[in-house]
Amino acid sequence: MQQNYDVIVIGSGPAGEGASMKLSKQGKRVAVVEMQNQVGGNCTHKGTIPSKALRHAIQLLADYRHHPLFEHTVNPQDIGWPDLLRTSEQVINQQVTLHNRYYTRNRVHVYHGRANVLDEHQVEVINPQGEKQRLYAEYLVIATGSRPYRPDGVDFTHPQIVDSDTVLALDHTPRRVTIYGAGVIGCEYASIFANLDVKVNLINTRDRLLSFLDDEITDALSYHLRDQGVVIMHNENIQAIYEDKDCQVLRCKSGKEIRSDLLFWANGRTGNTDNMGLEKIDVVINSRGQIEVNDYFRTSQENVYAVGDVAGPPGLASASYDQGRFVGHWIANGEVDWNLIKEVPTGIYTSPEISSVGRTERELTEQNIPYEVGRAEFKNLARSQIAGRDVGMLKLLFHRETLQLLGIHCFGEQASEIVHIGQAIMSQKDEANSIHYFANTTFNYPTMAEAYRVAALYGLNRIH
Repeated sequence: MQQNYDVIVIGSGPAGEGASMKLSKQGKRVAVVEMQNQVGGNCTHKGTIPSKALRHAIQLLADYRHHPLFEHTVNPQDIGWPDLLRTSEQVINQQVTLHNRYYTRNRVHVYHGRANVLDEHQVEVINPQGEKQRLYAEYLVIATGSRPYRPDGVDFTHPQIVDSDTVLALDHTPRRVTIYGAGVIGCEYASIFANLDVKVNLINTRDRLLSFLDDEITDALSYHLRDQGVVIMHNENIQAIYEDKDCQVLRCKSGKEIRSDLLFWANGRTGNTDNMGLEKIDVVINSRGQIEVNDYFRTSQENVYAVGDVAGPPGLASASYDQGRFVGHWIANGEVDWNLIKEVPTGIYTSPEISSVGRTERELTEQNIPYEVGRAEFKNLARSQIAGRDVGMLKLLFHRETLQLLGIHCFGEQASEIVHIGQAIMSQKDEANSIHYFANTTFNYPTMAEAYRVAALYGLNRIH
């Protein structure tokens, strides 16, 4: 029997949830198809939530072990990778309960099973028991997310070879880990393993870490990763992987051979678009499995949209949710009275963490924009000293003449939190966007946010 809706959303991650909630609140009948037996998508079950919960638990353990009052009371061997993974289960369960409540409260019907697109309006849902349910809607929204890229020639069935999905099922703490790929995921897991006192080799296919960030921030990250014992190798590319005496050996084209008992593949992601039947409706998919869309996230089919990771960069849960809301409003009303922000904040959960929004020094120099730098070192902040988190800095880039904020770059404790203060001011127009705001505003003391006042005064002193 066919069920009729206004919109079918495939995927219940941030993008799918954003779209379905917006559509429902606009009075549309919405069905969500989720392949897993719980809602939340990869963000909740395999990506953001478990990895950040794991990072938090390991950071607490590292802080406890290294604190002078407790450093001899905890044996690192007593707490292993599986124990730490279990700490994320409670968070995942809480998130699933919360998201389920959203769908129930907004009368969105959730179907669990694999989606098979029959045509531009029909989707067949095949549940784990093999039973089929046909759904019909005027519009389709593809929000199936992405997964780790798995190249041919790498045996991911081998227990010593993992990616960001399968590492969450690891049943032991490795002694030596080689991470191939030094993007966001590679750098985050390098920090996670290093904080467990695991020996880490980080193989970067480029000439510097996270080259989309400000150079000073990436230099600081490189320094602190090395300070944690991580060996970073730049401009290396894989030639072969082979096993030798219970070790995985990564041979690089340069001739280097790196031995470890765990190889972590972190080199790229691919969109979840295969085996969905999208070829039947001629939706254009690129070489990375991502769906090509226009500025309104419409695909090559007029009534089919794609949002989130499956539609390409930036691949952030926060941006994906907003894209979903945008498309939901567009479908429901035929127009949208707001624009998605172009300056999306980046949060990278290394140790210490990184966050930035706006342009970098390199970009401003290339664009011939006269700028100045305001800087606050965390080691000079009372709150950092109290917390024992004195590593890091806040860096404000502003126009020398108009004093408007152009970029905010933070490395250290609570970086992903305090960046939003600067983001709020940078988004203002004309005189409201000025570094004077931070210089003339009273911040609570002692706080990490006080870094804005310190950085603003530093920057103003440089131009007067």
